[in-house]
Formats: sequence, C-alpha cells, structure tokens
Amino acid sequence: MTIIDAGILGLLQGITEFLPISSSGHLIIMEKLLNLPVQALKSFDILVHFGTLLAIICYFWKDILRLFKALYLMIGRTAKEHLSEEVKGDQKMVGYLLIGSIPALFIGYFYSDFLDEYFRSPFSAAILFIAVGLLFFLVEYIHKQVKEEKISLNKAIVIGFCQALALIPGVSRSGATISAGLVQGVKRETSARFSFLLGSIAIAAAFASALIHIKKGNISLPPLEITLIGVAASFFAGFISIAFLMKYLKNHTLNVFAVYRILAGLIVLLFFNIS
Repeated sequence: MTIIDAGILGLLQGITEFLPISSSGHLIIMEKLLNLPVQALKSFDILVHFGTLLAIICYFWKDILRLFKALYLMIGRTAKEHLSEEVKGDQKMVGYLLIGSIPALFIGYFYSDFLDEYFRSPFSAAILFIAVGLLFFLVEYIHKQVKEEKISLNKAIVIGFCQALALIPGVSRSGATISAGLVQGVKRETSARFSFLLGSIAIAAAFASALIHIKKGNISLPPLEITLIGVAASFFAGFISIAFLMKYLKNHTLNVFAVYRILAGLIVLLFFNIS
C-alpha cells in the first residue's frame, strides 16, 4: 500500500462511515479496484476507524462530557434528589447507549470472522447496497405514519440490534441505526445523534480489540506513515461528514442516499460481472 492508497482509503472511510452508504462496503470495493491484499488491509481498516472515532469525539465533545459526568455520578451513586433533571436525562441516555451497544459487541466478538468470510466481497456489498437502499424508501414512508416519540429503553434496544446487523459489510451502521430510530418515531436529528454516539462505543471497542491483537502479534501493522495518513484523512473527512449529515437531516429524508446506494450497487454488479 502506498501513501496515496492510504489517503484514498482514509478519505473514503471518513466520508462513508457517517453517511448512510456503508464504509465497509466502499472499502471492500475500493481495495478490490486498487488490487490491494484484503487480508493485510483488515488491520488498516480498523486503524482508520480511530480517525472516525476522533471525529465523533471532536464534534460531540459537549455531549460526551455531559454523559461522562452523568456516568461518574451514576457510579458514585449520588442520590437522585440531588441531581438536576438534565443529569437524570443524561443518565438515562448513558444506560440506553450501553445497553444498545451490547448486540453489536456480542456479534462482533463472536462472529466477526464468520461475517468477513461470507460477506467480504464486492458482490455481497453491492447486493446489500441495493437492498438497504430500497429499505430506506420504506423507512421514510413508515416515519411519516408514526407518532413522534423520544428515545426510550425499548427503542434503544431495537436500534442496538440494527447496529449489530450493520456489521455485515454493505449495510451501513449509520443507515441501520438512523432508520431504526425513524421507524419508531424518533426525530431525524435525534436519531442521527444517538446513532453516532452509539457507534462511538462500537468503534472504540473494535479499536481496543485490534490493539490487543496487535500487541499479541496476531495483526501486523502497516508502516507508520501509511497509518498516520489514513487516520488523518479519515478524521478530517469524518468530521465534515458528521457536520453535513446533522444539518442535512434536519430538513431532508434518506431518499437521496437510497438512490445513490441503488445506483452504486448496480454499477458495482455490472463492473465486476464484466471484469
């Protein structure tokens, strides 16, 4: 892998991690187009996720600080009567995020190799591009019919299971979790915010797991300059993507991403079928 390859893959990761179009699917396709060794790039894929994690932290730093404060008070068992309504709400949100993260952490820990073996291909990614794109149209139709509601424990669990499904390359973590919020009546911006905060836990866990495997020698690291370029590119592209989507979803639907996914999937199927 060259520095240019690392920059391209890092930018692609940062853009597609937060837009509901699947970062893993795009990386698999780009790795194939660039003729890069997929097995050797698995560690690079995980490492550039660190850049997107930094993007989440930088964009939502106020929310994250509030949530950590609420968690600290929760662990310290501060009496509820001494807490403000805002802190109580933040503590509920901490609980929702932690519980919602369990399905993805469980599936990722026990079945990540299985998912890689059976779904890490351009053909599989393209099929899921199209399938989830069509699903977005259904999600938007349902969202118009349901009553607007706040995030609750049950909704967080449903969103968490949808995040676990997004471990399949081509699905999209943000697409699955935002869609799960929308069909349950959660506002677009709230669904996106919860999606990104929930995703930060899964990304952090995957990165920590990668570090453990690297320390044990199970995963080989790319050269330092390659890693740094990839992480930096994914961070800057990721931050811009978050800012764009948070603003975009205030007044727009997922339909444009649905159209993109369907067209991209068809193009990939056609290209790889011919070549």
